[in-house]
Amino acid sequence: MSEKIIPIESVNPLEIFGVNDTNLDLLKNHFPKLKVIARGNEIKILGEESEIDVFEKRFALMVLHLERFGKLSEYDVRDLLEGEPDYLPQTTPVADVLVHGRNGKLIKARTPNQQKMVESCRHNDLVFAIGPAGTGKTYTAVALAVQALRNREIKRIILTRPAVEAGENLGFLPGDLKDKLDPYLQPLYDALRDMLPSQKLLGFLEDGTIEIAPLAFMRGRTLDNVFAILDEAQNATENQLKMFLTRMGTSAKFIVTGDITQIDLPRNQSSGLVQVTKILRNIPGIDFIYLNEKDIVRHKLVVQIINAYSKSSSQQKTENGNNYSNQL
Repeated sequence: MSEKIIPIESVNPLEIFGVNDTNLDLLKNHFPKLKVIARGNEIKILGEESEIDVFEKRFALMVLHLERFGKLSEYDVRDLLEGEPDYLPQTTPVADVLVHGRNGKLIKARTPNQQKMVESCRHNDLVFAIGPAGTGKTYTAVALAVQALRNREIKRIILTRPAVEAGENLGFLPGDLKDKLDPYLQPLYDALRDMLPSQKLLGFLEDGTIEIAPLAFMRGRTLDNVFAILDEAQNATENQLKMFLTRMGTSAKFIVTGDITQIDLPRNQSSGLVQVTKILRNIPGIDFIYLNEKDIVRHKLVVQIINAYSKSSSQQKTENGNNYSNQL
């Protein structure tokens, strides 16, 4: 029987062990032959030396992941313990701070796939970030745009969304066109408010340095020296998406974000984002980054909600397929 004490110095032990020791319990379950005792800023392990060595390496990966991404969910812990190579921290560069936001907030990639998105934007002029709600697609894209503006790599930021009604009728909202559309574009304003002082943001909006507008307002324009983000692109038709992409001028960066599981288009219209993954896949300078439930940075219930809906959708497709076969 061997004994090993591992000090926890560079991170908060509570963040390593998780809420109600969720992560610690996963560790213990993964190493049933070891006795694991957490005490303050250290963790004590009792057992066979070979098992302790493996435990120490996996625990070091957890600490490294938390240092680099500022987040360690139970899904991260499972991946690190099971050794999936795409999610081991040493395969991903250190997440640099993108923007120093308001009240000293450090804004950076918080998951491996968000970091892939950051790296891809540095090497490609057109990046598609596709994934479910809550994975930080829009927030990361806006942070990259603000960083480029602060570094004077571009002169303007343009944020746009297709004005598709998600079960609500914009026409019945009070006010003029801007009043009707501003609430719909609110997530973009929220992200900017995290990253820029209020007066600075107001000045940028007034002088056109930052423009937030519906997708239809992009038609006929050439966007030079611009960082443009098309958000909720799953609700753009093929023609609308083609129109937006062909606005790209000199020294421009484009990011297109969307969730192909939440398409609000009428049934007789297909999503341009679904089609574009096949049309533009092999063009140099264009990259596709796929985020998943492991990248969700909202409440832990969001992950379970998305998984439940995905499971329900799969079951429904299977049932519909069986019903069709029975009819034949």
